[in-house]
Amino acid sequence: MLQEYFPVMMFMGVAAAIGVLPVLLGMLLGPRRPDAEKNSPYECGFGAFEDARMKFDVRYYLVAILFILFDLEIAFLFPWAIMLKSGELGAFGFWTMMVFLGVLVVGFIYEWKKGALEWE
Repeated sequence: MLQEYFPVMMFMGVAAAIGVLPVLLGMLLGPRRPDAEKNSPYECGFGAFEDARMKFDVRYYLVAILFILFDLEIAFLFPWAIMLKSGELGAFGFWTMMVFLGVLVVGFIYEWKKGALEWE
């Protein structure tokens, strides 16, 4: 039974090595020459000008919600469309997705009313 999962485990091991090995090599072999400029906080080429705990504009959160709405919609809509085309879902699967899309439409209308789609 483990022979079936060996390629998956091998793939995960190679992926972990590709992610971890360059970081370890950089930490072990990289030059260590810290100075005041390197250790200072960096924000877009100039020093920080406000408190790090400042409140963000609500539009930032609205755009994040909008991204999640469309991301979820696409992530669930493609597999559903494939299963619907094959005819395996039936009426229950169709109406379940209609309820899901209805909830997403309510979120989209909320975003629209709050002005998240209008740019200055």
